[in-house]
Amino acid sequence: MSKYILINLSGGDKPGQTSSIANILAAYDVRILDIGQAVVHETLALAILIEIPAGKEFTPLKKELIVQAHELDLQVKFTPINQEAFDHWVKTQGKHRFIITILGRVVTAAQLARVSATISDNGLNIDRIERLSGRLSLTGNNPHTNACIELEISGETDSSKPLRADLMALTQTFNIDIAFQRESIHRRNRRLFAFDMDSTLIQGEVIDELARLKGVGDEVAKITAAAMRGELDFKQSFTRRIALLRGLPANQIEKVLQTIPLAEGAERLISTLNLLGYKTAILSGGFTFFGKYLQEKLGIDYVFANELEVIDGAVTGKVCSEIVDGKKKAALLKEIAEKENISLDQVVAIGDGANDLPMLSIAGMGIAFHAKPLVRKSADHSLSFLGLDSLLYLIGVRDRDLSAITRSAAVESAASQKQS
Repeated sequence: MSKYILINLSGGDKPGQTSSIANILAAYDVRILDIGQAVVHETLALAILIEIPAGKEFTPLKKELIVQAHELDLQVKFTPINQEAFDHWVKTQGKHRFIITILGRVVTAAQLARVSATISDNGLNIDRIERLSGRLSLTGNNPHTNACIELEISGETDSSKPLRADLMALTQTFNIDIAFQRESIHRRNRRLFAFDMDSTLIQGEVIDELARLKGVGDEVAKITAAAMRGELDFKQSFTRRIALLRGLPANQIEKVLQTIPLAEGAERLISTLNLLGYKTAILSGGFTFFGKYLQEKLGIDYVFANELEVIDGAVTGKVCSEIVDGKKKAALLKEIAEKENISLDQVVAIGDGANDLPMLSIAGMGIAFHAKPLVRKSADHSLSFLGLDSLLYLIGVRDRDLSAITRSAAVESAASQKQS
Protein backbone atom coordinates (compact mmCIF):
# COMPACT_ATOMS: atom_id res chain seq x y z
CA MET A 1 0.00 0.00 0.00
CA SER A 2 1.33 3.45 -0.88
CA LYS A 3 2.44 5.86 1.84
CA TYR A 4 1.79 9.60 1.75
CA ILE A 5 4.27 11.99 3.35
CA LEU A 6 4.10 15.78 3.64
CA ILE A 7 7.58 17.34 3.63
CA ASN A 8 7.97 20.90 5.00
CA LEU A 9 11.24 22.79 4.53
CA SER A 10 11.99 26.30 5.79
CA GLY A 11 14.95 28.63 6.14
CA GLY A 12 16.98 31.25 4.31
CA ASP A 13 16.32 31.34 0.57
CA LYS A 14 19.20 30.47 -1.76
CA PRO A 15 19.42 29.42 -5.42
CA GLY A 16 19.32 25.67 -6.09
CA GLN A 17 17.52 24.53 -2.95
CA THR A 18 14.39 23.22 -4.64
CA SER A 19 16.50 21.55 -7.32
CA SER A 20 18.60 19.74 -4.71
CA ILE A 21 15.55 18.39 -2.92
CA ALA A 22 13.85 17.38 -6.18
CA ASN A 23 16.94 15.45 -7.33
CA ILE A 24 16.85 13.32 -4.18
CA LEU A 25 13.14 12.62 -4.61
CA ALA A 26 13.74 11.66 -8.24
CA ALA A 27 16.33 9.08 -7.22
CA TYR A 28 13.68 7.26 -5.17
CA ASP A 29 11.04 7.34 -7.90
CA VAL A 30 8.43 9.03 -5.71
CA ARG A 31 5.39 10.79 -7.12
CA ILE A 32 4.74 14.44 -6.26
CA LEU A 33 1.05 14.91 -5.47
CA ASP A 34 1.09 18.54 -4.35
CA ILE A 35 3.67 21.28 -3.98
CA GLY A 36 3.77 24.89 -2.85
CA GLN A 37 6.59 27.36 -2.31
CA ALA A 38 6.71 30.92 -1.00
CA VAL A 39 9.50 33.36 -0.19
CA VAL A 40 8.84 36.12 2.32
CA HIS A 41 11.70 38.55 3.05
CA GLU A 42 14.29 36.08 1.71
CA THR A 43 12.91 33.26 3.85
CA LEU A 44 11.80 30.07 2.07
CA ALA A 45 8.79 27.92 2.91
CA LEU A 46 8.50 24.81 0.73
CA ALA A 47 5.95 22.02 1.16
CA ILE A 48 5.79 18.82 -0.94
CA LEU A 49 3.25 16.01 -0.65
CA ILE A 50 4.74 12.79 -1.99
CA GLU A 51 3.60 9.22 -2.56
CA ILE A 52 5.96 6.38 -1.62
CA PRO A 53 5.16 3.38 -3.86
CA ALA A 54 3.93 0.19 -2.22
CA GLY A 55 6.80 -2.00 -1.10
CA LYS A 56 9.27 0.90 -0.88
CA GLU A 57 10.79 2.07 2.41
CA PHE A 58 10.71 5.75 3.37
CA THR A 59 13.61 5.61 5.86
CA PRO A 60 16.52 5.82 3.32
CA LEU A 61 14.86 8.76 1.56
CA LYS A 62 14.18 10.47 4.87
CA LYS A 63 17.83 10.18 5.91
CA GLU A 64 19.06 11.69 2.64
CA LEU A 65 16.60 14.55 2.89
CA ILE A 66 17.68 15.32 6.47
CA VAL A 67 21.35 15.41 5.42
CA GLN A 68 20.60 17.58 2.38
CA ALA A 69 18.43 19.95 4.40
CA HIS A 70 21.26 20.37 6.92
CA GLU A 71 23.74 21.18 4.11
CA LEU A 72 21.27 23.73 2.71
CA ASP A 73 20.76 25.22 6.20
CA LEU A 74 17.05 24.36 6.11
CA GLN A 75 14.72 22.98 8.75
CA VAL A 76 12.80 19.89 7.62
CA LYS A 77 9.68 18.23 9.00
CA PHE A 78 7.95 15.02 7.87
CA THR A 79 4.23 14.39 8.43
CA PRO A 80 2.63 11.06 7.50
CA ILE A 81 -0.81 11.45 5.88
CA ASN A 82 -3.28 8.62 6.45
CA GLN A 83 -5.56 7.26 3.74
CA GLU A 84 -8.66 8.94 5.19
CA ALA A 85 -7.00 12.39 5.24
CA PHE A 86 -5.66 11.86 1.73
CA ASP A 87 -9.08 10.86 0.36
CA HIS A 88 -10.66 13.91 1.99
CA TRP A 89 -8.02 16.15 0.38
CA VAL A 90 -8.79 14.67 -3.05
CA LYS A 91 -12.55 15.12 -2.65
CA THR A 92 -12.25 18.80 -1.64
CA GLN A 93 -10.64 19.86 -4.93
CA GLY A 94 -14.10 20.96 -6.13
CA LYS A 95 -14.52 23.55 -3.38
CA HIS A 96 -15.86 27.05 -4.01
CA ARG A 97 -12.90 29.38 -4.55
CA PHE A 98 -12.68 33.16 -4.34
CA ILE A 99 -10.10 35.93 -4.58
CA ILE A 100 -10.03 38.76 -2.04
CA THR A 101 -7.89 41.80 -2.81
CA ILE A 102 -7.11 44.29 -0.04
CA LEU A 103 -6.05 47.72 -1.35
CA GLY A 104 -4.97 50.87 0.48
CA ARG A 105 -2.13 53.30 0.96
CA VAL A 106 -0.98 50.85 3.66
CA VAL A 107 -2.25 47.47 4.81
CA THR A 108 -2.00 47.08 8.57
CA ALA A 109 -2.04 44.08 10.88
CA ALA A 110 -5.37 45.24 12.30
CA GLN A 111 -6.93 45.25 8.82
CA LEU A 112 -5.55 41.81 7.97
CA ALA A 113 -6.71 40.45 11.32
CA ARG A 114 -10.30 41.61 10.76
CA VAL A 115 -10.40 40.40 7.16
CA SER A 116 -9.00 36.96 8.02
CA ALA A 117 -11.39 36.64 10.98
CA THR A 118 -14.31 37.56 8.72
CA ILE A 119 -13.27 34.87 6.25
CA SER A 120 -13.09 32.28 9.04
CA ASP A 121 -16.42 33.37 10.54
CA ASN A 122 -18.05 32.68 7.17
CA GLY A 123 -16.69 29.14 7.07
CA LEU A 124 -13.95 29.65 4.47
CA ASN A 125 -10.23 28.98 4.60
CA ILE A 126 -7.27 31.03 3.35
CA ASP A 127 -5.21 28.91 0.93
CA ARG A 128 -2.73 31.52 -0.31
CA ILE A 129 -1.63 35.08 0.50
CA GLU A 130 0.53 37.16 -1.85
CA ARG A 131 1.70 40.76 -1.88
CA LEU A 132 1.00 42.31 -5.31
CA SER A 133 2.31 45.81 -4.60
CA GLY A 134 5.99 46.72 -4.72
CA ARG A 135 8.39 46.70 -1.80
CA LEU A 136 7.99 49.76 0.41
CA SER A 137 10.89 51.98 1.37
CA LEU A 138 11.04 53.12 4.99
CA THR A 139 12.48 56.46 3.90
CA GLY A 140 10.54 59.25 2.22
CA ASN A 141 6.80 59.87 2.19
CA ASN A 142 5.00 59.19 -1.09
CA PRO A 143 1.29 60.06 -0.77
CA HIS A 144 0.50 57.91 -3.83
CA THR A 145 2.05 54.68 -2.54
CA ASN A 146 -0.05 51.57 -3.18
CA ALA A 147 -0.32 48.61 -0.85
CA CYS A 148 -2.09 45.46 -2.03
CA ILE A 149 -2.45 41.93 -0.68
CA GLU A 150 -4.28 39.16 -2.52
CA LEU A 151 -5.85 36.22 -0.68
CA GLU A 152 -7.12 33.04 -2.31
CA ILE A 153 -9.81 31.42 -0.18
CA SER A 154 -12.01 28.34 -0.44
CA GLY A 155 -14.93 26.65 1.24
CA GLU A 156 -17.11 23.60 0.82
CA THR A 157 -20.26 25.77 0.78
CA ASP A 158 -20.89 28.98 -1.15
CA SER A 159 -21.12 31.69 1.51
CA SER A 160 -20.10 34.45 -0.87
CA LYS A 161 -23.11 36.73 -0.29
CA PRO A 162 -22.78 37.15 3.49
CA LEU A 163 -18.98 37.27 3.22
CA ARG A 164 -19.13 40.01 0.58
CA ALA A 165 -21.48 42.05 2.80
CA ASP A 166 -19.21 41.63 5.82
CA LEU A 167 -16.13 42.65 3.82
CA MET A 168 -17.87 45.74 2.46
CA ALA A 169 -18.64 46.80 6.03
CA LEU A 170 -14.91 46.57 6.82
CA THR A 171 -14.07 49.00 4.01
CA GLN A 172 -15.95 51.70 5.89
CA THR A 173 -14.30 50.81 9.19
CA PHE A 174 -10.75 50.95 7.86
CA ASN A 175 -10.96 53.25 4.80
CA ILE A 176 -9.59 50.56 2.52
CA ASP A 177 -10.91 48.87 -0.61
CA ILE A 178 -11.67 45.15 -0.63
CA ALA A 179 -12.47 43.46 -3.93
CA PHE A 180 -14.18 40.08 -3.88
CA GLN A 181 -14.16 37.86 -6.97
CA ARG A 182 -15.11 34.29 -7.72
CA GLU A 183 -12.03 32.45 -8.98
CA SER A 184 -12.64 31.47 -12.60
CA ILE A 185 -10.94 31.28 -15.96
CA HIS A 186 -12.53 34.62 -16.91
CA ARG A 187 -10.90 36.39 -13.96
CA ARG A 188 -7.50 35.55 -15.39
CA ASN A 189 -8.48 36.32 -18.98
CA ARG A 190 -10.00 39.81 -19.14
CA ARG A 191 -9.65 41.41 -22.58
CA LEU A 192 -11.57 44.71 -22.65
CA PHE A 193 -11.60 47.70 -20.28
CA ALA A 194 -14.44 50.21 -20.78
CA PHE A 195 -14.27 53.56 -18.99
CA ASP A 196 -16.66 56.33 -18.22
CA MET A 197 -14.76 59.57 -18.83
CA ASP A 198 -15.87 62.44 -16.60
CA SER A 199 -14.86 62.00 -12.94
CA THR A 200 -13.51 58.55 -13.81
CA LEU A 201 -10.75 58.81 -16.40
CA ILE A 202 -10.42 62.54 -15.70
CA GLN A 203 -10.77 64.49 -12.45
CA GLY A 204 -13.86 66.52 -13.24
CA GLU A 205 -16.91 67.04 -15.44
CA VAL A 206 -16.27 68.65 -18.84
CA ILE A 207 -19.77 70.14 -18.99
CA ASP A 208 -19.16 71.87 -15.64
CA GLU A 209 -15.95 73.45 -16.96
CA LEU A 210 -17.71 74.65 -20.12
CA ALA A 211 -20.48 76.08 -17.93
CA ARG A 212 -17.96 78.10 -15.93
CA LEU A 213 -16.63 79.58 -19.15
CA LYS A 214 -20.20 80.52 -20.05
CA GLY A 215 -20.91 81.92 -16.58
CA VAL A 216 -23.57 79.34 -15.67
CA GLY A 217 -21.35 77.06 -13.58
CA ASP A 218 -23.46 76.92 -10.42
CA GLU A 219 -26.67 76.13 -12.29
CA VAL A 220 -25.12 73.32 -14.31
CA ALA A 221 -23.19 71.86 -11.36
CA LYS A 222 -26.38 71.44 -9.34
CA ILE A 223 -28.07 69.56 -12.18
CA THR A 224 -24.93 67.42 -12.76
CA ALA A 225 -24.69 66.44 -9.09
CA ALA A 226 -28.37 65.46 -8.96
CA ALA A 227 -28.03 63.37 -12.13
CA MET A 228 -24.93 61.53 -10.87
CA ARG A 229 -26.76 60.72 -7.62
CA GLY A 230 -29.54 59.18 -9.67
CA GLU A 231 -32.10 61.81 -8.69
CA LEU A 232 -32.72 62.94 -12.27
CA ASP A 233 -33.13 61.08 -15.57
CA PHE A 234 -29.83 61.46 -17.41
CA LYS A 235 -31.27 62.49 -20.79
CA GLN A 236 -33.51 65.15 -19.27
CA SER A 237 -30.76 66.52 -17.03
CA PHE A 238 -28.25 66.49 -19.90
CA THR A 239 -30.64 68.37 -22.17
CA ARG A 240 -31.22 70.99 -19.46
CA ARG A 241 -27.50 71.43 -18.80
CA ILE A 242 -26.39 71.65 -22.39
CA ALA A 243 -29.10 74.19 -23.18
CA LEU A 244 -27.42 76.52 -20.69
CA LEU A 245 -24.26 76.46 -22.86
CA ARG A 246 -25.99 78.13 -25.79
CA GLY A 247 -23.90 80.97 -27.19
CA LEU A 248 -20.55 79.79 -25.80
CA PRO A 249 -17.89 80.73 -28.42
CA ALA A 250 -16.46 77.63 -30.08
CA ASN A 251 -12.90 78.88 -29.63
CA GLN A 252 -13.40 78.60 -25.86
CA ILE A 253 -14.13 74.87 -25.92
CA GLU A 254 -10.60 73.56 -26.22
CA LYS A 255 -9.48 75.57 -23.19
CA VAL A 256 -10.86 72.83 -20.97
CA LEU A 257 -8.47 70.27 -22.49
CA GLN A 258 -5.67 71.67 -20.34
CA THR A 259 -7.71 72.47 -17.23
CA ILE A 260 -9.00 68.99 -16.29
CA PRO A 261 -6.25 66.58 -15.18
CA LEU A 262 -6.28 62.83 -15.68
CA ALA A 263 -7.32 60.66 -12.76
CA GLU A 264 -4.45 59.40 -10.61
CA GLY A 265 -2.89 56.33 -12.22
CA ALA A 266 -4.76 56.70 -15.54
CA GLU A 267 -1.67 56.91 -17.75
CA ARG A 268 0.02 54.00 -15.97
CA LEU A 269 -3.08 51.85 -16.27
CA ILE A 270 -3.79 52.54 -19.95
CA SER A 271 -0.15 52.22 -21.04
CA THR A 272 0.08 48.87 -19.25
CA LEU A 273 -3.16 47.61 -20.77
CA ASN A 274 -1.88 48.63 -24.21
CA LEU A 275 1.39 46.77 -23.67
CA LEU A 276 -0.52 43.67 -22.55
CA GLY A 277 -2.79 43.75 -25.59
CA TYR A 278 -6.09 44.69 -23.93
CA LYS A 279 -8.73 46.61 -25.84
CA THR A 280 -9.87 49.89 -24.26
CA ALA A 281 -12.94 52.05 -24.72
CA ILE A 282 -14.40 55.34 -23.48
CA LEU A 283 -18.18 55.24 -23.15
CA SER A 284 -19.13 58.69 -21.97
CA GLY A 285 -22.09 60.92 -21.36
CA GLY A 286 -19.62 63.77 -21.94
CA PHE A 287 -18.34 65.12 -25.23
CA THR A 288 -16.45 63.63 -28.15
CA PHE A 289 -13.94 66.47 -28.43
CA PHE A 290 -12.50 65.56 -25.02
CA GLY A 291 -12.83 61.82 -25.65
CA LYS A 292 -10.89 62.11 -28.92
CA TYR A 293 -8.23 64.14 -27.12
CA LEU A 294 -7.81 61.34 -24.56
CA GLN A 295 -7.85 58.73 -27.31
CA GLU A 296 -4.85 60.36 -28.97
CA LYS A 297 -3.06 61.09 -25.70
CA LEU A 298 -3.49 57.65 -24.12
CA GLY A 299 -4.02 55.30 -27.07
CA ILE A 300 -7.66 54.34 -26.48
CA ASP A 301 -9.21 52.00 -29.06
CA TYR A 302 -12.84 53.16 -29.00
CA VAL A 303 -14.53 56.45 -28.07
CA PHE A 304 -18.28 57.02 -27.90
CA ALA A 305 -19.66 60.26 -26.47
CA ASN A 306 -21.94 63.18 -27.36
CA GLU A 307 -21.16 65.42 -30.34
CA LEU A 308 -21.51 69.06 -29.26
CA GLU A 309 -23.30 71.07 -31.96
CA VAL A 310 -21.52 74.22 -33.09
CA ILE A 311 -23.01 76.59 -35.70
CA ASP A 312 -21.56 79.93 -36.82
CA GLY A 313 -18.74 79.68 -34.30
CA ALA A 314 -20.92 79.15 -31.23
CA VAL A 315 -22.43 76.31 -29.21
CA THR A 316 -26.13 75.89 -30.01
CA GLY A 317 -27.09 74.26 -26.73
CA LYS A 318 -27.76 70.93 -28.46
CA VAL A 319 -25.91 67.79 -29.53
CA CYS A 320 -25.94 66.51 -33.09
CA SER A 321 -25.87 62.83 -32.13
CA GLU A 322 -27.88 60.35 -30.08
CA ILE A 323 -27.41 61.11 -26.38
CA VAL A 324 -25.16 58.54 -24.71
CA ASP A 325 -27.06 57.68 -21.54
CA GLY A 326 -26.80 54.60 -19.32
CA LYS A 327 -28.82 52.38 -21.65
CA LYS A 328 -26.75 53.46 -24.64
CA LYS A 329 -23.49 52.79 -22.79
CA ALA A 330 -24.55 49.21 -22.12
CA ALA A 331 -25.59 48.74 -25.75
CA LEU A 332 -22.28 50.14 -27.00
CA LEU A 333 -20.35 47.88 -24.66
CA LYS A 334 -22.14 44.85 -26.08
CA GLU A 335 -21.42 46.02 -29.65
CA ILE A 336 -17.70 46.46 -28.97
CA ALA A 337 -17.43 43.07 -27.24
CA GLU A 338 -19.23 41.39 -30.13
CA LYS A 339 -17.05 43.12 -32.71
CA GLU A 340 -13.88 42.06 -30.90
CA ASN A 341 -15.26 38.54 -30.26
CA ILE A 342 -14.95 39.08 -26.51
CA SER A 343 -17.31 37.56 -23.95
CA LEU A 344 -18.94 40.05 -21.57
CA ASP A 345 -17.45 37.93 -18.77
CA GLN A 346 -14.05 39.13 -20.02
CA VAL A 347 -15.01 42.82 -19.78
CA VAL A 348 -14.05 45.25 -17.02
CA ALA A 349 -16.28 48.37 -16.88
CA ILE A 350 -15.44 51.38 -14.71
CA GLY A 351 -17.63 54.35 -13.83
CA ASP A 352 -18.72 56.69 -11.06
CA GLY A 353 -22.28 57.80 -11.82
CA ALA A 354 -25.76 56.33 -11.85
CA ASN A 355 -25.74 56.38 -15.66
CA ASP A 356 -22.82 53.91 -15.56
CA LEU A 357 -24.74 51.22 -13.68
CA PRO A 358 -26.22 49.53 -16.79
CA MET A 359 -22.78 48.86 -18.27
CA LEU A 360 -21.30 47.93 -14.87
CA SER A 361 -24.07 45.37 -14.39
CA ILE A 362 -23.44 43.49 -17.66
CA ALA A 363 -19.63 43.44 -17.47
CA GLY A 364 -17.83 40.47 -15.98
CA MET A 365 -16.32 42.94 -13.52
CA GLY A 366 -18.16 46.22 -12.90
CA ILE A 367 -16.23 48.71 -10.76
CA ALA A 368 -17.59 51.83 -9.08
CA PHE A 369 -14.54 54.12 -9.05
CA HIS A 370 -14.53 56.96 -6.49
CA ALA A 371 -18.26 56.82 -7.00
CA LYS A 372 -21.42 58.24 -5.49
CA PRO A 373 -23.03 56.23 -2.63
CA LEU A 374 -25.82 54.84 -4.82
CA VAL A 375 -23.31 53.54 -7.35
CA ARG A 376 -21.00 52.05 -4.71
CA LYS A 377 -23.93 50.23 -3.17
CA SER A 378 -25.20 48.90 -6.50
CA ALA A 379 -21.92 47.83 -8.16
CA ASP A 380 -20.26 44.48 -7.51
CA HIS A 381 -16.90 46.16 -6.87
CA SER A 382 -15.94 49.55 -5.49
CA LEU A 383 -12.58 51.37 -5.37
CA SER A 384 -12.45 54.63 -3.45
CA PHE A 385 -8.97 55.09 -1.99
CA LEU A 386 -6.37 54.42 -4.71
CA GLY A 387 -5.82 55.55 -8.31
CA LEU A 388 -6.93 53.87 -11.52
CA ASP A 389 -3.71 51.88 -11.78
CA SER A 390 -4.86 49.85 -8.76
CA LEU A 391 -7.26 48.11 -11.16
CA LEU A 392 -4.25 46.16 -12.41
CA TYR A 393 -4.14 44.29 -9.10
CA LEU A 394 -7.68 43.04 -9.70
CA ILE A 395 -6.56 41.21 -12.84
CA GLY A 396 -3.59 39.74 -10.97
CA VAL A 397 -0.85 42.07 -12.24
CA ARG A 398 1.88 42.64 -9.66
CA ASP A 399 4.11 45.70 -9.44
CA ARG A 400 7.16 43.57 -10.16
CA ASP A 401 5.44 42.37 -13.34
CA LEU A 402 5.14 46.00 -14.47
CA SER A 403 8.88 46.55 -14.06
CA ALA A 404 9.57 43.56 -16.31
CA ILE A 405 6.97 44.72 -18.86
CA THR A 406 8.48 48.22 -18.94
CA ARG A 407 12.01 46.87 -19.42
CA SER A 408 10.85 44.56 -22.22
CA ALA A 409 9.03 47.40 -23.98
CA ALA A 410 12.10 49.63 -23.70
CA VAL A 411 14.32 46.92 -25.24
CA GLU A 412 11.86 46.38 -28.11
CA SER A 413 11.61 50.13 -28.73
CA ALA A 414 15.39 50.53 -28.79
CA ALA A 415 15.75 47.57 -31.19
CA SER A 416 13.07 49.02 -33.46
CA GLN A 417 14.74 52.43 -33.55
CA LYS A 418 18.09 50.83 -34.32
CA GLN A 419 16.64 48.89 -37.26
CA SER A 420 14.97 52.00 -38.70
